Amino acid sequence: MAEDVYKLMIKIGIVGDIGCGKSFVSKQFGYPVFNADKEVLKIYKKNKTCYIKLKKLFPKNIKSFPIKKNHLFKVVLQKSTNLKKIEKIIHPLVQKKMKKFISKHKKRKILIFDIPLLLENKKYKNEFLVVYIEANRKEIEKELKKRKNYNPLIIKRLKKAQLPLEIKKKKSDFVLKNNFKSSYIKSKVKTLIKKILKNE
Repeated sequence: MAEDVYKLMIKIGIVGDIGCGKSFVSKQFGYPVFNADKEVLKIYKKNKTCYIKLKKLFPKNIKSFPIKKNHLFKVVLQKSTNLKKIEKIIHPLVQKKMKKFISKHKKRKILIFDIPLLLENKKYKNEFLVVYIEANRKEIEKELKKRKNYNPLIIKRLKKAQLPLEIKKKKSDFVLKNNFKSSYIKSKVKTLIKKILKNE
């Protein structure tokens, strides 16, 4: 019976370039949002098992709990393969949190998933309706520079771990242009939801 409920649920995955406004757009849907990046930060702050595993892998950099972002940045910049090693530890923990999120909101018709590596993870194939967020390059740069821990080298390394944008766009079911204006996005999102529900 529970499986039937999940089958009726529409899972919308939000993807796009780093800094394109995925989180901003996700909020405009008005449905519960699972934000993978926020969940990762919570894991770094609260999950001691994660800390122990990362400390074992990178003893020179991971020295204190909660894990500090700048310590992780050093690890990521040291070697290109380090990001994959971190992901191997983090991803199963994020997936557990995602399952809890789905279970908590199982009565909702639509759930939104802000997951940067959604299309890269073959495990999620056919599970989501994917919306690609397109934004102006200058606007993206402006948004990135507002971030507290803005580091262009880290962004470059993270992008290398992701699919090229043209492939992400091609693999997505819908494309939504983001101009970072709330009223415009809300209107576009409303139209998109109507379209999705109509096709159900």
